[in-house]
Amino acid sequence: MELLTTINGFLLNENLGLWAHVFTAGVILTLGFLGAPLWLWTVTLGLIFIGFSVPLSFLTFFVVVAVLFNIWPLRQYLVTLPIMRLFQKLGLMPQISATERTALEAGVVWMESELFSGHPDLKKMLHQPVATLSQEEQSFLDHEVEELCSMINDWELHKTKQLPVEVFDYIKKKGFLGLIISKEYGGLGFSPAANSAIVQKISSRSIGAVIYVMVPNSLGPAELLTHYGTQAQKDRYLPRLARGEEIPCFGLTEPTAGSDAASILSDGILFKGADGVLYVKLNWRKRWITLASISTLIGLAFRLRDPENLLGKGTDVGITCALIPSHLPGVKIGKRHDPLGIPFHNCPTEGVDVIIKAEEDIIGGVAGAGQGWQMLMECLGAGRGISLPAQAAGGTKLCTRVASSHATVRKQFGLSIGKFEGVEEPLARIAGYTYWTEALRRYVLSALNQHISPPVVTAIAKYTTTEAARKVVNDTMDILGGAGISMGPRNIIASMYIGTPISITVEGANILTRTLMIFGQGALRAHPFAFKEVNAIEKNDLKSFDRAFWGHMGHILRNTFRALILSFTRGYLALSPVGGTTKRAWQKLAWCSASFAILTDIAMGLLGGQLKVKEKLTGRFADILSWMFIGSSVLKRWEDEGRPAQDLPLVKYSMSLAFHNIQEAFDGIYTNLDMPVIGWIFRGPIRWWSRVNMLAAQPRDRLTHAVAQRVLADQEVRDRLTLGIFLPTHSGEALARLEKAYTTAKRAESVDKKIRDAVKAKKIRKKKGSAVIEDAYQANIISREEYELILNAEKLRLDAIQVDEFFEKEYLPGLSSQMHKPAVKPFLTGDWVQPAS
Repeated sequence: MELLTTINGFLLNENLGLWAHVFTAGVILTLGFLGAPLWLWTVTLGLIFIGFSVPLSFLTFFVVVAVLFNIWPLRQYLVTLPIMRLFQKLGLMPQISATERTALEAGVVWMESELFSGHPDLKKMLHQPVATLSQEEQSFLDHEVEELCSMINDWELHKTKQLPVEVFDYIKKKGFLGLIISKEYGGLGFSPAANSAIVQKISSRSIGAVIYVMVPNSLGPAELLTHYGTQAQKDRYLPRLARGEEIPCFGLTEPTAGSDAASILSDGILFKGADGVLYVKLNWRKRWITLASISTLIGLAFRLRDPENLLGKGTDVGITCALIPSHLPGVKIGKRHDPLGIPFHNCPTEGVDVIIKAEEDIIGGVAGAGQGWQMLMECLGAGRGISLPAQAAGGTKLCTRVASSHATVRKQFGLSIGKFEGVEEPLARIAGYTYWTEALRRYVLSALNQHISPPVVTAIAKYTTTEAARKVVNDTMDILGGAGISMGPRNIIASMYIGTPISITVEGANILTRTLMIFGQGALRAHPFAFKEVNAIEKNDLKSFDRAFWGHMGHILRNTFRALILSFTRGYLALSPVGGTTKRAWQKLAWCSASFAILTDIAMGLLGGQLKVKEKLTGRFADILSWMFIGSSVLKRWEDEGRPAQDLPLVKYSMSLAFHNIQEAFDGIYTNLDMPVIGWIFRGPIRWWSRVNMLAAQPRDRLTHAVAQRVLADQEVRDRLTLGIFLPTHSGEALARLEKAYTTAKRAESVDKKIRDAVKAKKIRKKKGSAVIEDAYQANIISREEYELILNAEKLRLDAIQVDEFFEKEYLPGLSSQMHKPAVKPFLTGDWVQPAS
């Protein structure tokens, strides 16, 4: 009590003058904002106390505390040790299972750690290298990928449920199955950026066909062998996989183990044969395994048991990955699931008492036994960071192209529907989401091309881009209307619309990716101190806990100051890596990061281990982290592309959307921190201040108009926005037909305006169709060249808006008879089949 009285008297000492107090407050705020080290705090506070002539008793107390905290051996044993014992006794740190620890330790952290820090190095985030393609990779994209896309007919795939033999042969012949296999083993040895660009382009042609390229170059035998295989395994399998002589699949998910892959029941029993060789007897039941029914080589995740402890690793060795030739006795393949009618092989597979050699077939040999979970966690980033974001980007770009073309050529009430605000709104969303999806895809590739595989970042990429694709295709269907729901060769979007939920569910369902992975892993893995504290307590390492705990306290102090100051100044005190138009957006990102960091620590401190089961809260934290990362990607993309002024509305739209979503997530957390006193503070004053001092509202109507007009009228913006997709040129192709109608309609817009102005001026009478064009020509309102141009535009427009129609005999017998045709030779159909050796 006496101490408090002394401090209060010192602060209210009128003899010191108002400016001395202001100066002191400014110094303290500056130290806190900059995150000054402990010694500087000590020196500064000591000088302040001396300058204010505090009582000797208080100064003595301050010196004792300062010595205690600055001399770390004293601090460790007199202060940190009791705190550590208290944490251990009360169980204040979250308990981490072995599988969770493996997941946390897999991969590395990248730029997400900057956002978790509360004081991000924005310049470092901006200047990450751009992932570019080599000449060889670009040539492959321009020629082999272009040729493959021209061979694919998505409507025929839909009707026949089969990939033509010649298409699959081309895929194998040209090395599409060995994109990630090094040239040393006969593969193409392409970068993650090339892998992504290839998947993106094929995705814009066919969501079914691209899976035959995606899966062999994602999690599977090739990737696992490359990173973990023995030399003999690499020599044996990689050349055959690269040439397409082996068709791979990977068996992970089971009826009772989907997103919770660690709970797999498939098992293998290790035993020694009469020949003295170690064998494994396997039994499994897998489902949702892409390419399984046509595979020749099954990568399998199972739990290995060693009853006789032959490996010296105990009886439960753990999750293990192995390669199973599909011709082995006991392997059952041949059946297929039907993934929403999308024509790719998604299949179950079973194995009954399948015998393999441990050293030859366990990936990594017997040394790799029990290492499967680590292998999986380190390699899942390919699907999450490359394949699915690329597929989403290809889809959103195609939707942008189709929606903008259709909104131009489709007329109602005498006007292109793109001129109606009701259509402008979804069209702006389509363009805006396409812009930030591509920005995020490129930014994540920057890490992967540097051989950095950050699991939190790739989880963000998978979750946000596939959700973006879902929103974009829904908006596109709304704009297309009846043209979107009428299936046939003219409908470019239907297959994508039907198949969108597939990417939402694979590589970890989006619900769990958002609520468990992004923030669940990030809160420990990307936080600068949390995981170190957990490790130190588990290992009873006092020295490490001392460094981590007091570092964490300094982190909290700094972010408290930063969050408060940046909130009250609306981020204006944050340093931006750039000047000009986007400076404020960078400053707001720094403000968001500070608020996010301190709120994370508050939630972790108040809820402790309970936080990971508060999935509604962790989902909102994940939203904040995801949209901060997306915002960083958008700002980087604009800088990398040379700040094109035409794209500025897209940048502003994306950033407005990002900050609005961050605002909503913050408010959701404030509203739902249900605990005495603290909960009231967050639900009351803090939430009130958050709404008064909000980051951003939803994109304004003026902005959505600007975005829609860019994608409708500015061909350069439209081309840049949709760069990387397949654009067919054959006149019989639906997209080529639509594009020709669009470009001709844009050329004819000025002629159309002349005619409408003449009608308004009553120079000619209002008539329907080509009659008014004829009258305008006869009245010399338009020239002969203009007359022919607008007639041609009208002809192309009417052709482009037609939908497919079928006779009954075409629709029913023709299509249904195709449903039972076998897929690509030697694809198997019918009941379970055990292939011949």
